[in-house]
Amino acid sequence: MDRPMAAAPDAAVGMVPAVPATSNAVVGEARRRLRCPGCRLDQRKAEREGMFPYRELFLIWLVTLCSTLPIQMLFPFLYFMIRDLHIARDEKDIGFYAGFVGASFMAGRALTAVIWGMVADKHGRKQVIVITLAAIVIFNTLFGLSSTYWMAIFTRAMLGLLSGMLGPIKAYATEACRKEYSHLGLAIVSSSRGIGLVVGPAIGGYLAQPADKYPGLFSKKSIFGRFPYFLPSLSVSILAFIALFSCFWLQETLHKHTGDVTNNSIETVEDPLASTDAQEKRQGGSGVFLQLFKNWPLMSAIILYSIFSLQDVAYAEVFSLWAISDRRYGGLSFSTTDVGNVLAISGLFLMLYQLFIYPSVAKFVAPITLVRITAILTVPLLSSYAIMPAVLSGFPLHLVVNCASFLKNAFTVSSITVFNVLINDAVTQDVRGQANGIAVTIMSISKAIAPAVAGIIFSWAQKRQKASFLPGDHLVFFMLSVVTVIGIVFTFRPFFVRSIINH
Repeated sequence: MDRPMAAAPDAAVGMVPAVPATSNAVVGEARRRLRCPGCRLDQRKAEREGMFPYRELFLIWLVTLCSTLPIQMLFPFLYFMIRDLHIARDEKDIGFYAGFVGASFMAGRALTAVIWGMVADKHGRKQVIVITLAAIVIFNTLFGLSSTYWMAIFTRAMLGLLSGMLGPIKAYATEACRKEYSHLGLAIVSSSRGIGLVVGPAIGGYLAQPADKYPGLFSKKSIFGRFPYFLPSLSVSILAFIALFSCFWLQETLHKHTGDVTNNSIETVEDPLASTDAQEKRQGGSGVFLQLFKNWPLMSAIILYSIFSLQDVAYAEVFSLWAISDRRYGGLSFSTTDVGNVLAISGLFLMLYQLFIYPSVAKFVAPITLVRITAILTVPLLSSYAIMPAVLSGFPLHLVVNCASFLKNAFTVSSITVFNVLINDAVTQDVRGQANGIAVTIMSISKAIAPAVAGIIFSWAQKRQKASFLPGDHLVFFMLSVVTVIGIVFTFRPFFVRSIINH
């Protein structure tokens, strides 16, 4: 009986050397995980099961909103800015020159969007977000101080070149929250962008030319009198600085393991059953980037996103130019304040729509079906714009324009939210920044083309008021409808295919 009992200590002694080795490996791995920001965030998410991510969603909303405000802020006053810069020889040519200023931001962003996506995948999402907000503070302020046409184009182009946040913030939104809230994070990105694309122009409309609108507050001899478009730019830059400061509380989501753990993918930690093919793609490099172009569910969603983005930006520029232009050219003869009122009211109702209506609609309607419905409704809506100046005036005109503007923006935000979900569902986390970078690049190219082409068509339409076919602004809104119809056709097979990666 004693011999078996004596053997136990010997066995234990034989096992002693293995215990420290195993313990050291576990401790070493634990230390590496503690140094990894992605693992720390995963641990925090695990500890917060059942808790709503208020802070994360608020920070995503804030930084996305402030990075979006400058994009279309200039449209309400761009007509007057081009006039004051004395680049256009004739009033009918203002739209032509305005288009290139509107396009310069997107052209710059198209050149660097993929690069910023790669930077975000390698060095972290937070760094790219910080760089973007810092660029807004600097170059958006300088844009308001533009004294020449070429300075305006240069500052907008630099703002676009350093605007790398759109792709990374979408990736961040899916990673900062628990899985059950990842799609809500993307919805927050889309809704805050939608609000920013409306509130930004509202700020531009209200605050442009302050010495003329608010002479009791701003003197003609002050900097705001000498630079009539500086105040809206400065206001947006101040909000961007506040968002930049808030990044102190923004947690990095990228996995940065050292030693024997080299995979940056969160799926490797969470999903031990990940396929060999997926693991090989994560370790890829440039090969992985090229493989993204063969991912047809991703590329079809990106192309659709770009088509609808082209239509949206063209509409944003045309709407402001059309509303401000004289009634004898088919416009509404609105002031920048009138345009600001329309966009501010649209922004308010858009926020209510995003909070109370869109979640219920998205719950019961399939994503791509929602895109088709909103696109089909957009066609008659756009066709009604050119008729408004001929049949309405006064309060009824303002009421109808406000309603039309809200509906158009609600349709746009719904579609953009769907495309963001489709794009991020088509890839895994480690390439999500690059995938969104590709999306932003292609979308930015379409958005760079849109203002220039829209400005040229608008300028041409102003000169053909007596044409027998599609006279004046009828031509402009007809072309917008054509782009929408093309988008509708492409939402069906065999072009569009949806596939969801198992995250």
